[in-house]
Amino acid sequence: MPPVGPLIGAHMSVAGGAVTGIHRALAVRARALQIFTKNSNQWKGKPISEAEAAAFRAAWAESGLAPVVAHDSYLINLASPNPELRRRSIEALADELSRCELLGVPFLVAHPGAHRGSGVLEGCDRVAASIDEARAISPAPGVVLLLETVAGQGTTLGRRFEELARMRSGVARRDLTQFCLDTCHVHAAGYDIVTREGYEETMREFDAILGLETLRAIHVNDSKNQRGSHVDRHEHIGKGTIGAATFGWIMRDARLASVPKLLETPKGADGVVMDRRNLALLRRLADAPEDGG
Repeated sequence: MPPVGPLIGAHMSVAGGAVTGIHRALAVRARALQIFTKNSNQWKGKPISEAEAAAFRAAWAESGLAPVVAHDSYLINLASPNPELRRRSIEALADELSRCELLGVPFLVAHPGAHRGSGVLEGCDRVAASIDEARAISPAPGVVLLLETVAGQGTTLGRRFEELARMRSGVARRDLTQFCLDTCHVHAAGYDIVTREGYEETMREFDAILGLETLRAIHVNDSKNQRGSHVDRHEHIGKGTIGAATFGWIMRDARLASVPKLLETPKGADGVVMDRRNLALLRRLADAPEDGG
């Protein structure tokens, strides 16, 4: 029976093959799924065979899961001023796009990268140019790249919505470059999503600068650190400095109903129990009365 309820899920391991991510998602009653298509800490991955891609597509179609989201390698830095690292990053992104296209995955989440002292504006423009160069290698017209909001540690780009807007404004295919919002990251970057007034203002600001229609995925993560810390440390829902109330507002926000909401919270020893608990809490928050937090 296909999963029902809010459009929520989690990042799942694909150890043993891409199709195992589908099975793991169903084991926690998820309706959405995020995966890596290769080892996130390696530049190159084992090629995906036609048989593996076909098996993944078949299992996905049978599962009833909503669109699957992939996340690219953490090594990629599209903003790097180092020509060698930037070239390697462009080629790696092109490979990630190709892998998603083969699997039929329509969204690829990417961290924009770090400017390494070359400046925010120059770094943002370099990200846009890098995306275009990766698309020249692998057009992947069926895959939308989702630039992710970041916590703002060091010289990383994407801590402000204006930075993400500049990146998108510079790409040739704006329709294929949209956004993923991470709750831990925007909190760490300094946006107020803890008070009701702050949450509403942050969403208004996102809409005014980026457009809510470009928000295609949300990473629902509480934060171990305080607002404005610029430290990216995820915590279980309701156990961090954001708190359960914010996730209730997100779950009940009609503007976000069709946006997949994906956990990237600590897994625990078995990789199942904590996901089930976090997802169960999100479901309860979705059904709570508006004044119930």
